[in-house]
Amino acid sequence: MNLPKLFKTSTFRLSLIYLSVFGASVLLLLGFIYWSTARLTTSQTDETIAAEITGLSEQYRRSGLVGLADVVRERSRNQRQSLYLLTDGNRFVIAGNLNAWPEVETRPGGWLEFPYRRPVGGRVETHPARARHLIVPGEFQLLVGRDIHGQSEVIEFIRTSLAWALALTLALGLAGGILMSRNLLRRVEVINRTSREIMAGELDQRIPVRGANDELDQLALNLNEMLDQIERLVNSLREVTDNIAHDLRSPLNRLRSRLEVTLMGEGSAEQFRDALEATIAEADDLLATFNALLNIAKAEAGQLEISPETIDLGPFIDDLAELYEPSAAEKGLGLSAAVHGKIDFAGDRQLLSQALANLIDNAIKYSENGGAIVIRADRSGDAVEISVTDSGPGIPENDRERVTQRFVRLEASRNSTGSGLGLSLVRAIAHLHDGELRLEDARPGVKASLRLPSRNPGE
Repeated sequence: MNLPKLFKTSTFRLSLIYLSVFGASVLLLLGFIYWSTARLTTSQTDETIAAEITGLSEQYRRSGLVGLADVVRERSRNQRQSLYLLTDGNRFVIAGNLNAWPEVETRPGGWLEFPYRRPVGGRVETHPARARHLIVPGEFQLLVGRDIHGQSEVIEFIRTSLAWALALTLALGLAGGILMSRNLLRRVEVINRTSREIMAGELDQRIPVRGANDELDQLALNLNEMLDQIERLVNSLREVTDNIAHDLRSPLNRLRSRLEVTLMGEGSAEQFRDALEATIAEADDLLATFNALLNIAKAEAGQLEISPETIDLGPFIDDLAELYEPSAAEKGLGLSAAVHGKIDFAGDRQLLSQALANLIDNAIKYSENGGAIVIRADRSGDAVEISVTDSGPGIPENDRERVTQRFVRLEASRNSTGSGLGLSLVRAIAHLHDGELRLEDARPGVKASLRLPSRNPGE
């Protein structure tokens, strides 16, 4: 692992920030523990000294200076940790277990701390002491204290332990930050490597998911969904390009040939007019094909804007039936509409009209003379189903999925007009409304149904 690169990661920097805050908190906590311990030991020592002074004061009141000196001598022989020193005004030692007055200044309240020498196990050691300085009537001075060597060792041990605890906390925190950064950097490197492979043209590569269900797994899932969508769009674009190159070549060649033949001849103005009108009609068909391809691509990519509104399907379907009734009548077909009850649906009126218009146009085109076409709308649970049923030759079951693809035309429809984009556009519009297109056998004919979920406008 490249340590300089590791130290530059945001995770390591965040770990350092967290470690700094945590270290400061630990330092304050350990400092409080140390201060509380030192204060407690000092308080206990002061209380012991205060109790000693109380007893000596009582003895002084009873027996005066002589009695006080006797008690100091007696206690000096029996006490191991207590320290006593009674001197005159010139600090000449009268009684006590200290050899001389400490060479330190007395602090406010009469307290002083000083080192002194005492024999321990056959050798002389220097121990710290804490005492209180008292003035006895007659310019005599009394020093009452305690040996605090044990307390000092405890405090020193606590100080050393707290220092090691702080150092270990910082070391473990730093190690944890490095470990976390390495783990995160390793996973980020996987994402970067996959991204570089995708940029190199391997669009089928995906970011691995560890299954930990953490934020990086969620990021990987979202990126993989995005990559799936990009791959679908690229494949769709490639497919559209291939379809345009393959299926529009013939119309363009016919268009060019017609114009060349017209220019080569010496026809009349009427013949030129007819040729231009036929050319315009062919160009209109080409433009319609291009527009259909564009709408299909936009719908499948989710880029086609929809404006949902509440549509009363009864009048909506009646208007469509009335619009196409003359075309059906010209071919000797019966066209009827059937809507069961009042059905409101939230959708894009223009797109739904275009989808149903394609279905009705197909039904009229492929139904034989004397047949019937029925447009129905029914509510089925939480969905709305709009269907167009014809009496034509039908679509074989194994071809029903294929006919919804671009430019696919079955053998039976080769002699009829059309580009093979109608059902593709209908399916794209259905998907845009979170629905689906179903093709079923109507015996005879085909039942083409738009099954769309019921919802409120804007959902």
